[in-house]
Amino acid sequence: MSITKSTITDVGELNILVNSAYRGDSSKKGWTTEANLLAGNRIDEETIVGYLANPAITILKYTNDEGSIKGCVYLEDKGDKLYLGMLSVWPEMQAAGIGRLLLQEAAVLASELSLPAISITVISTRTELIDWYIRRGFKATGEVQPFHAEEKFGIPHEPIELITMEKIVNK
Repeated sequence: MSITKSTITDVGELNILVNSAYRGDSSKKGWTTEANLLAGNRIDEETIVGYLANPAITILKYTNDEGSIKGCVYLEDKGDKLYLGMLSVWPEMQAAGIGRLLLQEAAVLASELSLPAISITVISTRTELIDWYIRRGFKATGEVQPFHAEEKFGIPHEPIELITMEKIVNK
């Protein structure tokens, strides 16, 4: 098991992982599903390729002993903080500590980049997910924003708001 940076050869597997963790029937096997809130895919291969081409973005992947990707996280250097998104773990492997390990590696990257904080956005009604981040040191900032206007990240079944949370990792 290891955590390394994703490369262009990982695009297909990352796409399957993220969509399986967030949407569709497979996502309902884990606790991070958004299937009841949003229709459509969470990500597509074209978007992942664009992320990997951007020098400010790193996608870390967690691979098992057989080399299969079982978790990933999107990290973007925003200049004053590290933005964390798309934290995904294979539904059958959720609650096994993989997400926690990916968060720890995000903090390592923030330190390497001399960034003081990690910032995330979470769907405001996802209280179990908000609580999970709180237990890992994140705090709500009070900032609320609408869900993405373009349907690229899914089609909401109802109006969705995102809250911003931050964790200080370097002082």
